[in-house]
Amino acid sequence: MAKYNNLREQILEQTRHLLVENGYSHVSMRKVANLVGCTPTAIYLYFENKDALIHALIEEGMDSLHQKIEECLASESDSAAQFKLMCSSFLEYGFTNPEYYVIMFQLPTDEMAPFPAEKYRRARRNLQQFADVLHKARGEQQPLLDPLVDATMVWSLLHGATSLYLAQRIDTRISRDVFVTRTVDCAMSMLNPIQQSS
Repeated sequence: MAKYNNLREQILEQTRHLLVENGYSHVSMRKVANLVGCTPTAIYLYFENKDALIHALIEEGMDSLHQKIEECLASESDSAAQFKLMCSSFLEYGFTNPEYYVIMFQLPTDEMAPFPAEKYRRARRNLQQFADVLHKARGEQQPLLDPLVDATMVWSLLHGATSLYLAQRIDTRISRDVFVTRTVDCAMSMLNPIQQSS
């Protein structure tokens, strides 16, 4: 059995499993309490409601992805090398943290309260870091291109690749290493895009 540092950690862990396995509508404070072995009242000491609990999971995942990005920035000095490593790390994060990835990027939100603005701004820094490094790697020779838009396109590529991998929709003849390498190669092409006229 996994060891937890505190009750809050247990609550988050059990909610993460329950959410991915059964979906938003099948998660309740009572079900989580039963899994943790506490009363629903104890959960409310940490989280105002179910949505606050799920928002905490999203934030936790985004923070751990941010840490990976920071490690990429610290390990390379060249911006193009940083960008390449960030793309690889994004894929690896999704591959090795499938539950967090689903909650962060694939969980339907129709029934859920909006993600709080302050948490959204904190999560958005991950995409902004991609945009900033992309801008630096390109240099000043392409001032008309919008690095935030192009970083979003890169994330779309990485997200699509990660989602296909997690859904086991990649042809078995394609190795994981080849799939990752070619995906990152495609992302790297954004460093030298064809500039479109407005």
